[in-house]
Amino acid sequence: MTTALNEPLEPLPRPPAPTRPLGALGMIRALRENSIAVYGPDAFATPYSTLKLGWQHFVLLNHPDHIQHVLVGNHANYNKGRIIRQILGPALGEGLLTAEGETWRRNRRIAAPAFLPRRLGTVADVVVEESERMLDAWAGRNEAFDIGKDMMGLTMSVVARALFSRDIAGLVDTLGPAITTLIEGFGRVSAIDLVGLPEWLPRLHGRETRQALKTVETTIYDIVRERRANPGEARDDLLQMLLDARDEETGEGFSDKQLRDELITIFAAGHETTAVAMAWVWLMLDRHPSVREKLEAELDAVLAGRAPTYADLDAMPYGRMVVEETMRLYPPAFTINRVALKDDAVDGQPIPAGSIVSMSPWVTHRNPNLWPDPERFDPERFRPELVKQRHKYAYLPFGGGPRICIGNGFALLEARLVLATLARKYRLRVEPGQHIVPQARITLRPSPGVQVRLEARA
Repeated sequence: MTTALNEPLEPLPRPPAPTRPLGALGMIRALRENSIAVYGPDAFATPYSTLKLGWQHFVLLNHPDHIQHVLVGNHANYNKGRIIRQILGPALGEGLLTAEGETWRRNRRIAAPAFLPRRLGTVADVVVEESERMLDAWAGRNEAFDIGKDMMGLTMSVVARALFSRDIAGLVDTLGPAITTLIEGFGRVSAIDLVGLPEWLPRLHGRETRQALKTVETTIYDIVRERRANPGEARDDLLQMLLDARDEETGEGFSDKQLRDELITIFAAGHETTAVAMAWVWLMLDRHPSVREKLEAELDAVLAGRAPTYADLDAMPYGRMVVEETMRLYPPAFTINRVALKDDAVDGQPIPAGSIVSMSPWVTHRNPNLWPDPERFDPERFRPELVKQRHKYAYLPFGGGPRICIGNGFALLEARLVLATLARKYRLRVEPGQHIVPQARITLRPSPGVQVRLEARA
């Protein structure tokens, strides 16, 4: 038994669960404000449940076999659906996160080489360099601050450099706030969509959100035009790989519009999810001193005070386990939705055509039938021998099947190297008296934030 199991910490509070059926208006309000608040205590152990909201039928699947059936076994019968198109489509267009059918398959084929494992060593250097810059910025910092905001700034800088190279990474000052505004602006599901009303009805967004989208589009198109106009100045970054990539079946590359969609998708998803995960990591480490001490012992033994490298990761498995356990309890991508194109069934339970099928990592990662004492924070769950014993679809922070997140390797690498670089020099002490709860919109953020103070390590 690990020392982490003996720490008498209560789990962080969940959003208040409904004590009685919410009704249509209550359900819509909950889904818009904090969608994980709709799950009552029984949901976490129930493999299959349904809900009718207006004209829309919902199915929640919470058994690994059923999840695998939808994401893998019969994935051709399911697409992302109109809600995803309505929420994210105006910002992301037909990027990998939102595209369907042949458009998605073509884009995935073209983009895949940019995310191959051989690229990770180059990305690792960028992550460590930007994390070292954050250490410099932290020097002498005595006041409390929101670690989530610092992690957003750090991951934005990493993604900007990985996408666009060092020479234009300063654009993060323009793109960063605009992307954050987009995420906030498109982060609430529309009541029109929840009750199944037609797609042609207008979904309105505020002036600030529209201006942020214009800023992002203008910036991206300017970068693409400049790069196309100077083909002899090719750079070793993701944008250049996407510009050079050709579909092996047709020989075609990305148009400017397709590049716009993919770049916004990568920039938005690539910084938001990792930054949110890291905010939760720092909170968990402060709440579990024995876990933090074991992590620090690993860092001291492997790094002896120096900055980490890509080659060090295999020698630091506990850091990986800390990140993975944090994403079990607080998965940034807290729900995966699909729409059934034809009637289907799982274990004799019907999934009518048109149903919105939800598979929620927030729920499944807390299923007591899959995870003993599921609210307990224990990185030892991710020892390799225990991982091998679990169903592959009991843990799905990046989804699964053909549409698994293309950047999952990038995200895990980034989180582990940020953790190693910063934790070798500092402990982040969470300010007492904060009431922090998970809030689910586009991602699962700690709300209202995590205020910390720095404590330099000897």
